[in-house]
Formats: sequence, structure tokens, C-alpha cells
Amino acid sequence: MGHDHSHAATSVTGPVMRRRLAVVLGVTAALAIAEAVGGLWSGSLTLLADAGHMASDCAALGLALFAAWVAERPAPPRQTFGAQRVEILAAVANAVLLAVVMIAVIHEAIGRLRTPAPPDAGPMFVLGALGLAANLVSIRVLHGHAHTNLNMRGAYLEVAADLLASVGVLAAAVLTRYFGWVHADPVISLGLAAFILPRIAHLLRDATDVLMETAPRDLDLEAVRGAICRTAGVLAVHDLHVWAITPSRICLSAHVVGREESDRDALLSAINRALREGFGIGHTTLQVEGAVAVEGEDFKAGCGACDSPPAGPETGSSARTADATSS
Repeated sequence: MGHDHSHAATSVTGPVMRRRLAVVLGVTAALAIAEAVGGLWSGSLTLLADAGHMASDCAALGLALFAAWVAERPAPPRQTFGAQRVEILAAVANAVLLAVVMIAVIHEAIGRLRTPAPPDAGPMFVLGALGLAANLVSIRVLHGHAHTNLNMRGAYLEVAADLLASVGVLAAAVLTRYFGWVHADPVISLGLAAFILPRIAHLLRDATDVLMETAPRDLDLEAVRGAICRTAGVLAVHDLHVWAITPSRICLSAHVVGREESDRDALLSAINRALREGFGIGHTTLQVEGAVAVEGEDFKAGCGACDSPPAGPETGSSARTADATSS
């Protein structure tokens, strides 16, 4: 059985992510307080909804910050993959919390459509502009890690939703003040909710895929199988499994049927190199077997034969163990 692994260094990225989350948490908390006060003062549903949204963001960002800290801590002996999936649990909690807030906004907005209550546009405009500037800074702070870390992606989505809400606050203020549209506040709130809810669903889907150990959606399993099969000396591949510990850490295990004359160590090294360079899979567990281990119809039907097995009887299974460390 061959085992290959490469773990990205966390000594730099972990503290950097935590500092960035802490900065964004501080900015968001200050804005949430300001918008809550401004919403009560002006009577703006959009401001109050955004303040509630930002309050949920504070809880979500705090959870994300805690998850980032826990993920870097030494894992207990029984947690053989570490605590990195804490970030997935945090992402689920973030999504659920934001969904609850959006449902509350929709409910209140429908009530405002039935009974219009035009807000004071002055405080709305000032706080909307302040929120827009602050959220642009926060997005810039989080952008670098949003595509490789699901926990950071959840935080990034929270801030992106805040930015859109700030634009909505500005638009509602202008439409109310200069055009006299009494329904601007609830209509824009509903528009923001309609924009954010699909993104919540997408985040939940990605997190669920990781928890269910589903193969990554952007990974072609047949292409992975083909890359293994094209390695010189490989006859077949079976029991192929690919899953993610986190979106940036992909694992693979498989049984590989090799020719009896093949150098098993060289075979494992070649397969690991192909998977690492072609698909970014750096944590593999491969068991190399002789053709006799899967002889007969199972070789073709159940084991994903890459080509026809060699003629003549095989003598014993030769499974060996080798380790190849990623560069």
C-alpha cells in the first residue's frame, strides 16, 4: 500500500486569516450598532434589516474566527485528520443564521408593502454610504482566501451581502427622498433577500458535499481514473474513492492492479506524481495488487480494467508498501 501526502503550511496562512477575520468582525460590529441606532431613529426597514443582518454577521464572523483558531490547534489522537472540518460546520451555521435573518426581512417587508411607512431618508443615506465604504474595505481584506477556504467563503458572502445591502440602503434613501416612492424601502429589502438566498443555498450545498464526503464537483472522476490507467504498468483500478477534508484538501484512495514485472515503488511514485500535478490531489492511499487478486470476470466488470490482463496464470499477489512525499 502506498501513501502520499502534502499538507500546506499553516503557520503563515492561519494567523493571517484570523487577523483578517478579526478586522472584519470589528468593522461589522461597529456598523451594526450604527445602523441599528439609525434605523430606529429614521424608521427605515432597510436599515433595521441590514443592522439585523450585520448582527448575525458578527455572530457568524465570530464563529468563523473561532473555527479558524480551532482548525490550527493540535488535534487529539482520535482526530486523525485534525480539526479542519470545524470550518465546514461553521460555514453551515453561518448559512443557516443568514437564512433565518433573510426570512425575517421578507416577512417584515411584506407587512410594509401592505402598510407603507416611509422612513427618514437623511440618516439612511449617510449610514448607507458609510456602510458601503466599510464593506468595500472588508471585502478587500477577505478576498484572497475566499476561494480556497469554505469558512472564509462564508464570511466573504456575509460581507458581500452587507455591501449589497448598503447599496440598497442608498437606493431606498434616494427613491424615498427625491421620488416619493413609499414602497422603495420594503421592495429593495425583498430584492436583497432574493439575491442572497440562492447564495446561501450554494454555500450549504458545498458544505454538505464535504460532510457527505462527495467527490468535488469540479473534479472529473473518469479523468482521474484515466490518469491512473495511463501510468505504465497499471492494468486496472478499482475501489476508487475521492473526497475532501476541506475544499482545499482533497484525498484519494484506490486499489491498483499492476503487472507482475512492474517495480511497485516506481509505479506508486508515478501515479502520485500524475495525481498531484494533474488534479492537485496531494493525499493518496494506494494499494497495489497483482492481477491474480482480481482474476476472471471481476477484472473486467468490477475492477475497471485499463487493458486486457496478461495471458497465463499469475503466481501470487504482490502488494508492497511505498511512501512518496510530494514536493
